[in-house]
Amino acid sequence: MKRFADFITKNYLFIVVVGLLLIIPSIIGYINTRTNYDILVYLPDQIDTIKGEKILTEDFGIGSYAFVITDMNSSYRVLQLEKKIKKIEGVQKVFSIADVIDNVVPKEMLPNVILEKLYQGNDSIIMVTFKGSTSEDETIDALRDLRKIVDADKISSMTAMVVDTMDLSNQEILIYVVIAVMLCLVILTVSTNSYFVPVLLLGNIGIAILYNMGTNFLFGQISYITKAIAAVLQLGVTTDFSIFLYHKFELAKENNKNKQKAMSQAIVETFKAVIGSSLTTFVGFLALCTMDLSLGADIGLVMAKGILMGLICVLTIFPAMLLSFDGFIQKTSH
Repeated sequence: MKRFADFITKNYLFIVVVGLLLIIPSIIGYINTRTNYDILVYLPDQIDTIKGEKILTEDFGIGSYAFVITDMNSSYRVLQLEKKIKKIEGVQKVFSIADVIDNVVPKEMLPNVILEKLYQGNDSIIMVTFKGSTSEDETIDALRDLRKIVDADKISSMTAMVVDTMDLSNQEILIYVVIAVMLCLVILTVSTNSYFVPVLLLGNIGIAILYNMGTNFLFGQISYITKAIAAVLQLGVTTDFSIFLYHKFELAKENNKNKQKAMSQAIVETFKAVIGSSLTTFVGFLALCTMDLSLGADIGLVMAKGILMGLICVLTIFPAMLLSFDGFIQKTSH
């Protein structure tokens, strides 16, 4: 470990440059990692819900469906609306009572049992089936196109819930990440002896988070739940590693005027101190992979990888950043 620490301290500028360059592929990987918003995908195959969905898909060719409520009292107008819906890419079939009675049978001639089930005042129901499953990109795009034709509150569908969840999640993730960073910045400013150290500390953790989220590309996709909690959870779990290393560095400088040797000592002592806690956290997240609900494996693998990324960044990039900006840190001390 001593040789590793000496290498980091002697080549700290090189470490900083490489660390910053690795952000580029991480961002590309993050952008190209698909986010899955369908929780049903993570249910085990033996669950009745999954069995029923497979029967609908394989035997009846119904990947997913939606019910559209229309207030058109004329069968002709309903049929015209159906024609527009059928033109949407990803839509398989469109069906309503208007397909049966066409324009020649007034709805008043239908039995009351049918009228009560298919009409509510002037409202009627159109059933739309899609080619793909509930959360496939083709189905989601088709649902969005359907909403351009029909008001969103007139559509009932699992895919509609997926789209709403997607939009809401994407809007709020950035908000609470910013709130978490701002609160941590305030606390770290008070608890450290420099105004600039919290910036470096959070910057290092931000890099580790980008590495973690970027390498999720290897999994193909992650759950929206994992995406929502991973950044804040990794921030909370790995922040203490960086704080520990910084304080060890400050203590080492009191007995060693050579900054590089002091940092090398701090890296070795930090590694010995945090390796146990980081490994227990790492294994704890991996334990989630034993759940029958595969969402546990999704969260567990991403967070275990996040712990590993955080530890690596604390022992490499963060020391290099502290050495690079040590003079500025002293100027902004308080």
